[in-house]
Amino acid sequence: MQVFPAWAEHLGLNDAAIAGIDFPLHAEPDAYRRAAAFIRDDPLSLGALVTTHKIDFFNACRDLFDEIDPHAALMGETSCLSKRGGKLICHAKDPVSSGLAIDGFAPPGYWRETGAAVFAIGAGGSTIAITWHLMRAARGDDVPSRIVVSNRSTPRLQSIRDVHGQIETAVPVDYVHAPTPAHNDAVLTGLPPGSLVINATGLGKDAPGSPLTDAAVFPERALAWDLNYRGDLVFLDQARRQQAGRGLTVIDGWTYFIHGWTQVIAEVFDIAIDPGARTIAELTEIANRVRQ
Repeated sequence: MQVFPAWAEHLGLNDAAIAGIDFPLHAEPDAYRRAAAFIRDDPLSLGALVTTHKIDFFNACRDLFDEIDPHAALMGETSCLSKRGGKLICHAKDPVSSGLAIDGFAPPGYWRETGAAVFAIGAGGSTIAITWHLMRAARGDDVPSRIVVSNRSTPRLQSIRDVHGQIETAVPVDYVHAPTPAHNDAVLTGLPPGSLVINATGLGKDAPGSPLTDAAVFPERALAWDLNYRGDLVFLDQARRQQAGRGLTVIDGWTYFIHGWTQVIAEVFDIAIDPGARTIAELTEIANRVRQ
């Protein structure tokens, strides 16, 4: 909320203001519908970025959208709302922003050369987007050797399984019911070196803790990616304690966050924003200056 005005000034978005609408986790559908209707009907509201509530928002408001982009329709989520010609448009930007973030630390050829797997802890919208990016047949042989998705409850596992069933892919996917962190620890033991381990649960930001116990052992040379960049970030602390001994690469969610915001800002305000490293560095510098 503090950073956006500085970004808006840098991007030439004169008179742009941001207002937040907060909901408890898994709010009542009518709460999401009231927010969508307000944005649709208010002439000064150009759109929205949706964070934690992407799937719940989509399910509650699908009939209110005049258009749904292909990614949103496939993944059943809303990460961005925009308005064009009086129409309320639903977008899913995570497939693009997550792809940009991943390709920054696992460049083209990584999966083909290493044979590494992906373990995504949490079966929400971010995991749907990330796995879509990595498992598509369009990537050829540069795909993970295996994908594992775990979740504390089973309905989300079935939902992501249904999405994956619509994607052309040869990558094997395992779905693991993991009601406790110890279940996720067990998955780590079967992953090959270099594998990507993702905290996509919100633990460490939306709620305290980590989806792993302190006894968890990361694969050698693993990529440990926490989608969070603020909070108690226990998952990152666990990975950093093993960073030297296991040769880990530890990544927080900051770059993903920046890509997510730039994709939404570009859509809402109908402008072009270069997603390259120079833009990310400029926006990071502005954000750090404001946060200090």
